[in-house]
Formats: sequence, C-alpha cells, structure tokens
Amino acid sequence: MLERLPHGAILELQLARPPVNALDPCLVAALSDAVRDAPGQGMRAIVLSGSPGMFSAGLDVPVLLTLERPALAEFWRAFFSLLSRMARCPIPIVAAITGHSPAGGAVLGIFCDYRIMAEGPYKIGLNEVQVGLSVPPAIQFALRRLVGPHRAERLMVAGAMIDSAAALRVGMVDELAPVASVVPHAIAWCERHLALPPLAFAETRRAARADLHEGIGAPGSHNVDEFVEAWYGTETQTVLRALVERLKRPK
Repeated sequence: MLERLPHGAILELQLARPPVNALDPCLVAALSDAVRDAPGQGMRAIVLSGSPGMFSAGLDVPVLLTLERPALAEFWRAFFSLLSRMARCPIPIVAAITGHSPAGGAVLGIFCDYRIMAEGPYKIGLNEVQVGLSVPPAIQFALRRLVGPHRAERLMVAGAMIDSAAALRVGMVDELAPVASVVPHAIAWCERHLALPPLAFAETRRAARADLHEGIGAPGSHNVDEFVEAWYGTETQTVLRALVERLKRPK
C-alpha cells in the first residue's frame, strides 16, 4: 500500500495500491503517519512517488460511497490532517508525479515543496467539479498560491485536466522528466537543497511556506460537516454513482 524506500537521509514514500493508487482511509492514514514520523527517524527529505504512468487517481470513490456518515467524516478529517502535515512538515517534500494525477492526486502534489512530473500524455488537475464535488477553500488557496488567482479560478471552475507540458507552463508543476527519471530527479533536487547551510535553509523555507501553514490549518483542526453534507447531496451522489458505474464497465 505504501512502500518506504530510503535513499540515505531521503525517504521515498511510494504509493503502491494497484491499479491506480487510489486514496482510501488506510492509505491516507499510512501516508499521514509516514510524513509525521520521517523527521524523527532521521530523514532530512521526503520524495512522494507513484507507479510508472500513474501517480494517484485521487480519492477511492467506490470505497468512500460505502461509508456511513461518521466514517466518511473521519476520512475527510484524516485527509485534511494529511495535507496539514505535508504543509507543516519540517523537512522538504518533493512530489515525483510519475503519471496521471487527477483530483486528490493533484492535491498531494500541490502541498509539496516541489513537483517533478513525467513528460508525455499524462494529465493533472483538480477535476472535482466534473465529478460533482466542490473544491474546498484550503485547497483552492493552495492552487492559487502556485498558479495565481485568475489561472486557478479558470482551472478549478472548469474542473480542467491538463497535460504535463501545460502544467509546467502554468506553474502547476516545476519540472518535467522522462517517466523513468522522475524519481531520480526528485532525489537529486533533495540532495542539492540538503547541501545548503541547514539552519538558513530551514528557516527560509519555514517563512516562505507560512501562508500555506495558515491556509490549511493545524492537523485535527478541520470542520468537515459542510463538506460531508454536500457529499450526500442529490447532485453529488448522482454524479459519483454514475462515475462508479462507468468504472465497472469492461474496457
């Protein structure tokens, strides 16, 4: 489900939940714990990776549709706590976006320090509107922080999925690499930055990301009631269940 692959003081956390690394409660909990624990285990940077061609397809909608309200609310609290831990992590996190990265997969990348994406026909974007969901304000803020308010509005309102070249042009990712080289490039980024004077690097990074810390809030501080109610709305349930039916069809 989540592979821990050390590269010296750099910890690669590889999403390993076939076929598409969808984010269910167990994977979110494992990733959140790993991000929390890495600094105390002597790690100085994290690389978050997926499988070749697929970073993460986002939330596991078929699983989430089976949850009762209390369990769904707990999942959303856990997901936002994961984002908080990523935003506030005292060591840098690089997203090695090894392929497609819609919705929740894109969100993970947005909360990292740096994003390297596989070049080619791979897509990334916050396509929540297309599947009947609104984009939470904290995630909207994080995307605006990367690409600017007007561009973020256009992408989110349309639920747009863009290819890696377009993502680089608008600033949603920072660098492209061949799919087999995404993780090595991410490790190299970490190594270059860990060679800098550590106190100056850490303090400058903390100050530079302070707005992201504030925008997402502290782990466990999130009120998800409004989002849970929206999840059970007629429009959202209709669109999500139609999506699940499409996924079941033979390809």
